[in-house]
Amino acid sequence: MNVPVSQANSQLHTLSFDPELTPGAHNAVHVCLRVQPSEKVTVITDEATKEIAASIVHELEAVGSPYRAWVLEDVAPRPLSDFPQEIAEDMETSQVSIFAVQAQANELRSRMQMTGIVNRRKIRHAHMVNINHQIMLEGMRADFLKVDRISSKVVEMVRRAKQVRAKTAAGTDLVADLNPNYHWLKTSGIISPDKWGNLPGGEVFTTPGEVNGTFVIDGVVGDWLCAKFGGLRDNPLTIRVKGNRLTEAHSENRELENDFWNYTHTDESSDRVGEFAIGTNIELKDVIGQILQDEKYPGVHIAFGNPYGEHTGADWYSSTHIDVVGRKFDIWVDNQQIMQAGQFLIEA
Repeated sequence: MNVPVSQANSQLHTLSFDPELTPGAHNAVHVCLRVQPSEKVTVITDEATKEIAASIVHELEAVGSPYRAWVLEDVAPRPLSDFPQEIAEDMETSQVSIFAVQAQANELRSRMQMTGIVNRRKIRHAHMVNINHQIMLEGMRADFLKVDRISSKVVEMVRRAKQVRAKTAAGTDLVADLNPNYHWLKTSGIISPDKWGNLPGGEVFTTPGEVNGTFVIDGVVGDWLCAKFGGLRDNPLTIRVKGNRLTEAHSENRELENDFWNYTHTDESSDRVGEFAIGTNIELKDVIGQILQDEKYPGVHIAFGNPYGEHTGADWYSSTHIDVVGRKFDIWVDNQQIMQAGQFLIEA
């Protein structure tokens, strides 16, 4: 396959990178995406993430697969209002895509346009928003085959369940009643054409039927708020959910409280629980203040907004999606406890 060499291809081909990035990049290309020499790959990055993208391109070149690389700032002004048409057209001819960038405010719409192409064409897509050195050296070095085994066991249990309950010593007490018409997805880091995945991987998720209770967010909040506020161990955000809607949000950090409340009231469904998930990356030891990795930390996280209905079967939509993560959960699936203080009680 003849793919034109772009300026970004040349940049990333010649850019030097920290060799410590290589194990994580190797995992992404060879284990998670299983890229074949005959497959074309679209690589999307930005100025802030070029070094990591260069380490990934090095692995693609080792495989021998043709690729087209794009640096967002070379194509369109940031933050993106829409996904660039040139990159969209390139993705139409690819079997694999990799999106390694730093999130900016109000870019979710453009990312949804991109994943719309991924879903329609069933591209094996690695979503690496806010990937950084620490994540490449930690979460991306996980044994994803092991993570896949524990994920498979968890998803097998929750698919049969009617209810999941989650509690923490910090004060979380949350009950999710499950809708049998909604599907559970496994995104363990082993990416298939059926569901694109965040890397590093390690979670199972669904759209819940209904969530009620209190969630003490002493981990991290998602989207662009993550970069702004980081880890919340010392200054948590406490939220209350009733009938699957956010009803209260309180923090001593009033800016966090206000930003979160405003984000979750962007549209009529932004305050609705669209995702209920269990993190399964058992090689992660703590939350680090980066949502891309932290949502895979063993425990429960939920997200308000877009329910990814094309995968879960939910029949509603939101233009926003924001995850919230806590620490050290006890989890019960129906009446069986599967986690105590953040440690799984079931074997991989």
